[in-house]
This record gives sequence, structure tokens and C-alpha cells, in this order.
Amino acid sequence: MPHATSATLLADLGGTNVRFAIAGPNVATPLVMDSIRRYRVTEFPSLDAAAQQYFADTGGKATQAVIAAAGRIAGGETVKVTNNPWAISAQVLRARLGMTAVQLVNDFAAQSMSVPLLTPAALTPVGPVPAPQLCVPRPQTFVVMGPGTGLGVAGLLWRDERWIVLESEGGHAGFAAHTAEDVEILHRLNARFGRVSNERMICGNGLVNLYLALADIAGQPAEDYTPPDITARAEAGSDPLCVRTVETLAGIFGSVAGDLVLSLGGWDGVYLTGGVLPFLLPWLHRGGFRERFEAKGRFRETMERVPTLAIVHPEPGLLGAAAIALRNAGCSLKPAA
Repeated sequence: MPHATSATLLADLGGTNVRFAIAGPNVATPLVMDSIRRYRVTEFPSLDAAAQQYFADTGGKATQAVIAAAGRIAGGETVKVTNNPWAISAQVLRARLGMTAVQLVNDFAAQSMSVPLLTPAALTPVGPVPAPQLCVPRPQTFVVMGPGTGLGVAGLLWRDERWIVLESEGGHAGFAAHTAEDVEILHRLNARFGRVSNERMICGNGLVNLYLALADIAGQPAEDYTPPDITARAEAGSDPLCVRTVETLAGIFGSVAGDLVLSLGGWDGVYLTGGVLPFLLPWLHRGGFRERFEAKGRFRETMERVPTLAIVHPEPGLLGAAAIALRNAGCSLKPAA
């Protein structure tokens, strides 16, 4: 495992971009912000080629790495990245980059591990429930989730004075319709895709899936819009169907977040993150997200007390990878001041 006592390369690898940085020695702020660079996945044949370009561009060096990748880590050594052509092997990376250690982790394991290092300024409450106190003298369970190229889901547990991440592929769980409109959307997506997962709607391309379904429900002709087309028209208020699409995504996001609290026992809070979140955040504040989050029948009163917080740190995946490097070195991860 990598150790924070020597230079550590950090990578946050999604379906579209890979971000690199270096972990520094400061336990309170281990992510060296001015070392961050972003590269398009499609411009490189492999992760090691992108990493070599990063070193060439920055002049940096590292003897080890923590790689956060959007996919299931098989045996701790390999990952086929979801929505991305690269297949990653820790052994191959060690050899090609001349490193002593390479650790692969799920991208939402890294996102989760950023939580203990987040400052209050890096969090925005969604709804009226205040942020929880971390590291209290009792077990705590949180949900960490959010949309990007796909939908990431993880559990974050505080047990016996240490943080534990429950890695999952919960974004691929089947979509559960909660309203009559949800049922109509499900019928249309089922006709297109067969099985319909939560990720079919709660991600960047999910905007297009929802837009097409809602256009069909309304009997309107659908335009050939991309996700940026939909978001731009929604923000401008120039296309009511685009506005409705984003409102619907925010509501379904709330339903899925609430379902995950019930499934994982995440009564202590939900941390929202992901590449689509910065655009989606104003729509989450408008009420649909929180209303559907709380609408859990006999558990409504309980859900009304569960905080939901948006992570607004610019690079939570890299911060979490730095936290993992610190943890491997035996450092204690306590909440940031």
C-alpha cells in the first residue's frame, strides 16, 4: 500500500476525464491544489500514458500512487472503468511507471474518504437539517452518492474510531417508480433499454433519456438535444420541457437518495457529489429533491431528520485519494476545522 511519507501520485478517473495531483505532507491539507491537472480520456491510449504526460507537463515525480477509478475493483488489482475504454492493472502501472506501490480504489470510495477532511465551506446543506457532527463516540453511517458520467454510490461508516468505506455499484440498482409519472417514464425507458437502472436517469446522459421520455408523454416532438443543450435551456427558462426535465431529475435523485438511506441505514446523513452536481444544485434547493427524499411512507418522520449535504469542494475525489494515502500511513483522519 502507498504511504504518505513519500510523494504519492493521485488520480481520479471517470468516464470522461482523468485528474492527477500530488499528495503533500500536511495532514490537514494533503491535496496540493496547484498540482492538479485534468486530461481527456479519449486523448490517451491508457492511464499510464496520461500519467506520463502529467509528469512531463508538471515536472513532478512520485514513487507510488492511489488511483480512484469509476468501476468495481476486482481483487484489489484490476478495474474495467465504467463508461471508459481503459482497463487498469495495478501491476502493469507499477511496472510502466516505475513505482513501488499502486493502490486501486473505487472512485466513490475516494469521494467518501474526502468527507472527514472537508471544511464547512466545502459543504452546502440541501434542506433545513444541519450538518452532522463527525467522529462522535457512537457508530455513524452515511450515504455518499452523486451523478457524473454515471451514478456513484457508497456507504461511509464510522466504527471503532476509524472510517470504513462500503464500496458498491448501487447506481446500477433497478429504478423503483414512486409516482404515476415515474411509471410512464419507466415504461418508455424499458422499451428502449430493457432493464432500467437508476443510472439511466441520474447522470449526464440521463438528462437526454428523461427529456425524450417526457416529450413522448407530453405528445411533443423531441429535439436532438445534448445534455448541455438541455441544461442551458433549463437555466435560461427558454424551453419548458427542458425545465421539466431537470426538475424531474432532481426529484428522482431525491427518491433514490432516500431509498439508499433506507437500504444502508444511513440515518446520519447523505453527502451529494459528482460532476453534474454543480449544475444540479440550484434545482435541488427548489424543493423537489427534499420532498421526494422524505416521502417514504411510515418513515417520513425519520427521513425529515436526515441531513442532505452537497459537497462543493472542487476536487473531492482527489482529496479522498489523498486521505487514503494518509490512512495507509497510519495518520488519523479527523474532521477539518
